[in-house]
Amino acid sequence: MKTGFKRALGLAITVGLLAWVLAGARWSELAAALSRISASDLMLATAAFTASYLLRAGRVHDEFAADTGASYARVLRLTLLHNASINVLPFRSGEAAFPILLNRWFGVTTTRAVVALLWLRIQDAFVVLALAAFVWPGLPAALRALWIALVCVAAWAIPAWARRHPAEQASGGRFTQTIHRVRAALAQSTRRSLRGWLWTLANWSVKLAAQAWLLGALLQTSLSTGMSGALGVELAAILPIQGVAGFGTYEAGGAALLAAHGIPFAGGLSAALALHLFVIALALLAGGLALAFLPGAQADSKSETPS
Repeated sequence: MKTGFKRALGLAITVGLLAWVLAGARWSELAAALSRISASDLMLATAAFTASYLLRAGRVHDEFAADTGASYARVLRLTLLHNASINVLPFRSGEAAFPILLNRWFGVTTTRAVVALLWLRIQDAFVVLALAAFVWPGLPAALRALWIALVCVAAWAIPAWARRHPAEQASGGRFTQTIHRVRAALAQSTRRSLRGWLWTLANWSVKLAAQAWLLGALLQTSLSTGMSGALGVELAAILPIQGVAGFGTYEAGGAALLAAHGIPFAGGLSAALALHLFVIALALLAGGLALAFLPGAQADSKSETPS
């Protein structure tokens, strides 16, 4: 019931965005915004997003290579397919591609794979939240410092809690056993915690810079204003309610923070929608190239067959 309500609300938000785009001259506004992006801007943004994909794959490879022997190319293929899935499938259902492919290609248990994805998303959320404290409009310096401190404490506390789990199998009922398995899997995912944070920070630095650059070009505004919009669209992804393929919530998040910098809400929506379309197109292109050129499970199974 609760999930159904969230999905219905997310669908309503997406339909609302579609109605707004179809009303009046919104298509011409969108086309005009896109026309302001030069070829050099597109090439730079594409290169930055590509670097972000490579860094995200490096993060996943660093966690699983020692246990599974997975090559970087295979992990990159998984990462690009996962990224394409979450960008096009409704209500974040594409997230399921990550644990499914980890299990099928590398033999990673479902619990381990799901918890690894959870920790990956927690790291993403903490980094975005910490960066948002720097650009949130009208926030006193003391509150900014407290905000960042709370994020840092939470980021330290989760791995610390996971690593304190007992080595032996916990006794108790099914719920206790489940908690023990989750805690043990989280301990595995956080065992290289510092390296994981460095990978995550590098990835988000490049990704947010690319989005800020594009928004700045779309709106003919400063990079700092574009960064606020970039953080807005990413903060929207943390919300429990999501539009279909992110449409509606993504744009509203970006427009809300852009409005605090004097950008009209309608103009912010148009720019965020243009950015969203670019991100989806690039994710699909990267996923298609991964399917065509990067090795998958079948290629590795052949290489493991004795001659």
